[in-house]
Amino acid sequence: MFDKLQQSVDAAEKFGADFVEARYDDLTLRTLQRTDDIWKDIQIKSRMGVAITSYVEGVSGFSFSASSDTKDILIAAEKSVKMAKASAAVASLKLPFEGRDPVTSKKSDTKSVKKHPRDFDLAYKTDLVNRSVETAREFGDSIRNIRGLYGELYGPKYLVNSDGSRIEWNFLVTDLRCLVTSMTPSGDMVNGSEGKGGTYGLEIFDAKDTTPESIGEAAGSRAKEQLKAKACPAGKFRAMIENRLTGVLAHESFGHLSEADFIVTGGSPLTDKIGVGLGTEHATIIDGGKIDIEKYGGLWLPYDDQGTPTSKTTVLDNGTLRHYLHDRGTATKLGQDPTGNSRAVNFVFPPICRMTNTYFAPGDLTEDEALELLGTGVYAIQSSGGQVQGDGSFLFKAIRGYWVDKGEMQYPIREVSLSGNILELLSKVEGGTKELKISSGYFGGCGKGDQYPLPTGLGGPKLVIDGVTFGGEAGA
Repeated sequence: MFDKLQQSVDAAEKFGADFVEARYDDLTLRTLQRTDDIWKDIQIKSRMGVAITSYVEGVSGFSFSASSDTKDILIAAEKSVKMAKASAAVASLKLPFEGRDPVTSKKSDTKSVKKHPRDFDLAYKTDLVNRSVETAREFGDSIRNIRGLYGELYGPKYLVNSDGSRIEWNFLVTDLRCLVTSMTPSGDMVNGSEGKGGTYGLEIFDAKDTTPESIGEAAGSRAKEQLKAKACPAGKFRAMIENRLTGVLAHESFGHLSEADFIVTGGSPLTDKIGVGLGTEHATIIDGGKIDIEKYGGLWLPYDDQGTPTSKTTVLDNGTLRHYLHDRGTATKLGQDPTGNSRAVNFVFPPICRMTNTYFAPGDLTEDEALELLGTGVYAIQSSGGQVQGDGSFLFKAIRGYWVDKGEMQYPIREVSLSGNILELLSKVEGGTKELKISSGYFGGCGKGDQYPLPTGLGGPKLVIDGVTFGGEAGA
């Protein structure tokens, strides 16, 4: 495949491209979904094809081919150059970049696992789902619905470019989830969920805390606890935000604002803010593709889709904005180093500025110390979606939580929705726990520019924040 990609690079340069990137994906996707006793979804798909991005005068043109025949790849190469030339003639924003030393991949760029999903049959994977669902079912007659989901995405990725880079590595993400819906005596629906996903082999589901039984038990017990939960009171309260919800804030509310394609067009409130204090000394936000998966979790991404090695980028450093998330063109435009943040969902799409693993850095508190610092307020746990605006305003829903009084958890709460603006929230961060957790998975993912779903990682410690606006029933 390297030879075919090199031919396409050579051809596009002859057609007049200043620079060319040629990618090849051979990805396999499997999705399993069981609802109660019925299998709703058992499917396997393939994403295999070649993508060519050509640059002329700092403007890109993109084309792809689902065929790996040399003739079809060369046609795609020619089309990409024609598109770049046509766009360059009218583009108001041009992002040229210089060549650099070629990058050559190595064996260690592919994360090694003990039980790769390609080596295990369908029966093994349906059994994982069945075990989680059957365990969750043990948590009471109030259960109305149980969903078990399993997903996997894996396969080789190749890249050749005009620098002479030749990169090959294997992508991998697996995911097992259980979601339980129960009904309260008054007819309200409450939820419990648990899952484990990221760059793991299937051996992760043999580990004590992440067996299918552990996942099903956690989902079922949380739904059962929610039956007696009170509605979250409405108003502004001190808050402790759990690891995954902390990650959602880092990714959705701040990470997108730091993506440099928004910066160069002036579409982000972080434009021209390098060196400006935006938060407290306890607010540090990092993005990086090479994570210690065994220790923290997350997604393994050694290269982006321009062939740039991913780096650990401290975007916000103790409250001060230090860096943006770049592709090669935006990095040159803004005088910063490329960060390895040019990514595409698959070969059908051109790479654009996207996050890898985005997270708040941990603090120095134990969980008990964080609760003591919180004092009285809301402990919000697990995200169930929300909305974000381009100015950093957000509305997120947490699946569950607890009302805390004088550092002690008093009772479970539900209908936990929190809103605000991330730039205001950063100025109210008072501390974080020592424990860093990063979540990722097959289901869901990041959406941007009609490219969805892109697997990413997000997380952080538990954060204590002064003055978060919560919705709910006043006086509950």
